[in-house]
Amino acid sequence: MRLTIRTNLAMRVLMTCAVNPGKSVTKSEIAEKCNASKNHLGQVIRHLGRLGYVRAMRGRNGGMYLAMPADEIRVGAVFRVFESDLPFAECFDEKENNCPLIDSCWLRPALHMAVESFYETLDGIRLSDLVEGNGKLEDLLNMPVGKAMGSGRKGDGGCIARGGAGLA
Repeated sequence: MRLTIRTNLAMRVLMTCAVNPGKSVTKSEIAEKCNASKNHLGQVIRHLGRLGYVRAMRGRNGGMYLAMPADEIRVGAVFRVFESDLPFAECFDEKENNCPLIDSCWLRPALHMAVESFYETLDGIRLSDLVEGNGKLEDLLNMPVGKAMGSGRKGDGGCIARGGAGLA
């Protein structure tokens, strides 16, 4: 099993935002810290925004932050949405399946169980589990001070008040 670049980048974006609570993080900063393409990051960030994981602001003071506390983001859910458009094997693809063994193969249900076990394991992991107390990750992903965000008032995702991430 191999993850797509999009899934990998989605997790890098989320971890960077989680490590920088109360700060707005830019696409350029993430690209530099995570050795990633700004173009790929832009696509991933837009998707994360549509899914409600991040809020992004454009402009000179723009950037992004988590739209919900890190302890409410399940890694399995993120992986599912970013990996969902790619079937694990040919026989998982309803439209493009050309396997002549489909009706008699016992490998397909075994693979299905394995993939579900993979996601179930990731469902037990929260974004906060990946970042809290992870000093090495914080050293790598911490952004400079000076871009503080919002007030922690109700309606901003409650991130500052709960230690998740900053606001607009």
